Amino acid sequence: MNQAAGQQPIDACDVDSKDPMVRMLQALGHRFENDRLLIEALTHRSYVNEVDDPAVTDNERFEFLGDAVIDFVVSAELMRRFKTAKEGRLSKIRASVVSEGALAELARGIGLGEALRLGRGEVLSGGRDKNSILSDGFEAVMAAVYLDAGVQRVAEVLLPRLKFPDGEALRQGDPKSELQQRIQAERHQTPTYHLVSERGPDHDKTFEVELRVGDEVLAVGAGRSKKEAEQRAAAEALQALPTPENEPPA
Repeated sequence: MNQAAGQQPIDACDVDSKDPMVRMLQALGHRFENDRLLIEALTHRSYVNEVDDPAVTDNERFEFLGDAVIDFVVSAELMRRFKTAKEGRLSKIRASVVSEGALAELARGIGLGEALRLGRGEVLSGGRDKNSILSDGFEAVMAAVYLDAGVQRVAEVLLPRLKFPDGEALRQGDPKSELQQRIQAERHQTPTYHLVSERGPDHDKTFEVELRVGDEVLAVGAGRSKKEAEQRAAAEALQALPTPENEPPA
């Protein structure tokens, strides 16, 4: 492998290594032919600001490329999975699948935070676990994989890690919008959502919300975000509401 100046070769086959970069590569499952790409992808601007070396560059250009590469790979996969879905629906799914939080979780899963080259101040402020830094870093690493081995390799590394909705979830559309339309038509009221609990650390929270119509609690939903919890509560309420064909007589 070509290695960055001043760097030891990165041996991803060293299973006993305590080097966070090597362990990240093992979790990622890609062995770089050009180590320079990986080094740049892992270099945050806070590190560059503390190093007096014009040859050291940050990963922001890689973030730019990685964002586009990820969008392309995921868009192609969504087209393959959901052959009848419209453009707007596909865009919403893609935004959810590759959101900042989703990419940050993928970064945590491969130990990217420990492998990033951060400045001392950023390390002290908890930068190794910030969603923004982790998601940007993951994008940069995907750009490095693309430059090292091509778009197909990015797909092989990325797609198995992503959480795609199944066909049934796609058909259900937007439970909150559907429920609001029904409640307003049938009861002339608007459903409201109320946060009742929030559990877990900042990077792994679970939110629970109540869905109410007036003073009546129609359903309770839980999720990794308030939005997800609200959607699940709405889906539960829709299942509980009588459909026109089985609605009991007045």
